[in-house]
Amino acid sequence: MTILNDCSMDAGNITWLLVASALVMFMTPGLAFFYGGLVRTKNVLSIMMHCFTILAVVSITWILWGYSLAFGSSTAGLIGSLEHLGLNGVVGAEAQTFMIFQMMFAIITPALIVGAIADRFKFSSLIAFVIIWSTFVYSPIAHWVWAEGGWLFNMGALDFAGGTVVHISSGFSALVAAIVIGKRSGKITGEPHNVPYVLLGTAILWFGWFGFNAGSALAANDQAVSAFLVTNTAAAAGALMMMFLSYRSTGKPSVVMFAVGAVAGLVAITPASGFVGPMAAILIGAGVGLISHFTIQFKNSKGWDDALDVWAVHGMGGLWGALATGLFASAAIGGTDGVFMGGSISVLTTQIIAIVATIAYAGILTFVILKILDQTLGLRIKSADEENIDKVLHGEAAYT
Repeated sequence: MTILNDCSMDAGNITWLLVASALVMFMTPGLAFFYGGLVRTKNVLSIMMHCFTILAVVSITWILWGYSLAFGSSTAGLIGSLEHLGLNGVVGAEAQTFMIFQMMFAIITPALIVGAIADRFKFSSLIAFVIIWSTFVYSPIAHWVWAEGGWLFNMGALDFAGGTVVHISSGFSALVAAIVIGKRSGKITGEPHNVPYVLLGTAILWFGWFGFNAGSALAANDQAVSAFLVTNTAAAAGALMMMFLSYRSTGKPSVVMFAVGAVAGLVAITPASGFVGPMAAILIGAGVGLISHFTIQFKNSKGWDDALDVWAVHGMGGLWGALATGLFASAAIGGTDGVFMGGSISVLTTQIIAIVATIAYAGILTFVILKILDQTLGLRIKSADEENIDKVLHGEAAYT
């Protein structure tokens, strides 16, 4: 992501970044529909409420302390200072617009995790988990990669719009959460209850992702246009690849797999979107279609109940995208050449260090947080209640 001080935040750029912020905000409700269509009929409101509640909770915590921890003055390259608590000192249109844009990233990241623990997580524990995880996992990693003085930033790690900060951190945390919490009770068919909801959510995510990636240029410039183009290209390639793989397996092109492939393509291009051209975007999108497809099969063989395949799409998709950035980055687009474009092997090495550090930190911290919550609030609802979470937790039903 471009550093704020390096771009001209005139009125046009501020306007574009505010529009991009609104697009990214819209992605969390889009995620609610995407996840809502994939779960069981009586658990629709639960998963959607998780997403909307996270939107509200992180909107507050980001203002109170999250932004300061992520973008305050660096402490040993590991965490921001507390100088911006309550947005102290964050004044003027430029600084506030940047803060708003970053807030939308902070919101959707923990929302991604809930897809892995769908149909069994306590609502009160979810709120506690999101507050703690956003504070001790998301903000530090964002500081490492995107803040001046962050240790991965200083190493030159490339993450234009969040492949490492957003998708690897949430995807691998999701896998840890699914394993720690355990499988859902009862018979799990895996059949989405509302495929049109899945497509609606995909459409909103695809639309919002243009703000996610093109907005990360922090200006209405050539790099933003390039990021917009490759975002659409990778999504299309991922969708077609997973549709083809479903046809190869079953003889029928799956609507759901098309949608999942589009999201996977969007995930994979995210870290690379400001650094690669459209031909690389096709390879990145098609590649993540293959990777996510076989990761889902591997997960199923292990019996891990990542309910909505967050690890396969976001964790492994983000990992592939981060590696691909080190391979296909072009200096003509983003100022750095990847290995396949004549660049140094050190570019790829730095990407690998960032990937390993993020997986290790997010995975370990997520495990610790969940174990503490399990001993205090408890993590799961009663097994008997899992077949009708909406009524039990919220006293309402999606369908009457």
